Amino acid sequence: MSKKVVVIGSGFAGISAACFLAKKGYDVTVLEKNDCAGGRARKFEAEGFSFDMGPSWYWMPDVFENFFAAFDKKPSDYYELIRLDPSYRIFFGKGEEMNVPANLEELYNLFEHYEPGSSKKLKKFLEEAEYKYQVGISEFVYKPGLSVMEFMDWRVFKSLFRLQMFQSMSNHVRSLFKNEKLIQLLEFPVLFLGATPENTPAMYSLMNYADLALGTWFPKGGMHKIIEGMVALAEELGVKILLNHNVKEIVVPNGHAKKVMTDQGEFHADIVVGGADYHHVEQHLLPERCRHYSPAYWEKRVMAPSSILYYLGINKKLKNLLHHNLFFDANFKKHAIEIYDDPKWPESPLFYVCCTSKTDPELAPEGCENVFILIPTAPGLEEDDEIMDYYFELVMDRLEDLTEQSIRDSIIYRRNYAYRDFQKDYNSFKGNAYGLANTLTQTAILKPRLKSSKVKNLFFTGQLTTPGPGVPPSLISGQVVADQIFKTIKP
Repeated sequence: MSKKVVVIGSGFAGISAACFLAKKGYDVTVLEKNDCAGGRARKFEAEGFSFDMGPSWYWMPDVFENFFAAFDKKPSDYYELIRLDPSYRIFFGKGEEMNVPANLEELYNLFEHYEPGSSKKLKKFLEEAEYKYQVGISEFVYKPGLSVMEFMDWRVFKSLFRLQMFQSMSNHVRSLFKNEKLIQLLEFPVLFLGATPENTPAMYSLMNYADLALGTWFPKGGMHKIIEGMVALAEELGVKILLNHNVKEIVVPNGHAKKVMTDQGEFHADIVVGGADYHHVEQHLLPERCRHYSPAYWEKRVMAPSSILYYLGINKKLKNLLHHNLFFDANFKKHAIEIYDDPKWPESPLFYVCCTSKTDPELAPEGCENVFILIPTAPGLEEDDEIMDYYFELVMDRLEDLTEQSIRDSIIYRRNYAYRDFQKDYNSFKGNAYGLANTLTQTAILKPRLKSSKVKNLFFTGQLTTPGPGVPPSLISGQVVADQIFKTIKP
């Protein structure tokens, strides 16, 4: 009889782990506290508008292809991908917009326009970034981070210097480019990794390769289509996914997890996988004697940002916006410091606007637009209605001015989402939106471990453990933990 696995949480990592475990012959049940699978990648519908609640950037398409290929499937078996061109638009000020093209030759021409001679430097930059991407994907992200011996490989060791682990992203970019707009374009992908570009290893220029070379894509129907495809695959493999099952306790007699208690009943388990927030699972669902990490340990963790989000339904078509829009008309460095170095409510934040109805009009009623606005903030800042209204008006003033149109008088639906919601819906530690920061002191074996040292059959997956935050790393995290379970406890 197959061993029973209970996976807590149905985010990308949880469903990924469930699929790989089911393929290996385990009897897998996924418990999800909310009424919709996907974790932060849930969706909701209101008044004819459809909104993705979380991830909105589809980067690293090869990771999704590799995931489905492991089951002899393709992404196209479950959803249709559209490549965005331009990939996105950056607003540096009124009349100062930059459209980032999907075509590399057009991108080289764009760089030449802003800084003559920079296209050759961009080619060099992207060649180095491609190497980092290939090595990072093949050598690092699939390692479980259980022992330093995983990295005692000459190929890995010698690559550390070429990967520029010991140079900052800021220094790397500024050694090649002088134009501030180009520098901000290249630094923006690391903004959500958990440190300023000055404190982020240059290794993460691999994100620029993912962005500028591999492209920005969109699954028709929304990012939740990926979750729907993964759920369909999981169910094809025999996985049971139970919604509205809020886990209350993991029962651990004699060092083994035996039961997972929910508000809907109990589930016997031979193996438990914590795919929900790691801190919540370890600090709130386990008995104190079974916790590997102390409250002091968690308080010292550097978290990636939280966010203020606004979901808007607009009763007209908007001009001067693309699918993805970055508003860098404020001081980039100052906002980064207000997130990471001196956490506080930002004075004049950068923000992001997603308008998926520009690509897929079916996501909004005819003649309307759905708009998703995100302001990155320091984790742990608890908002109230006054703060949410203040930043909404601040952002709308700039949005209307920079796109030269009135928007507020056309809003027919609005939903706010921030710190308190991340905590309520996802038990998110300090209300973080993106997981654990990717700093050198929180990399590989220095992350919270994917295998419990106190409970022999308890494992963890997701954005607070190996390999880190983001949708592609979460998919990989599910595979990594499944492989470790298979090596430890056969089905």
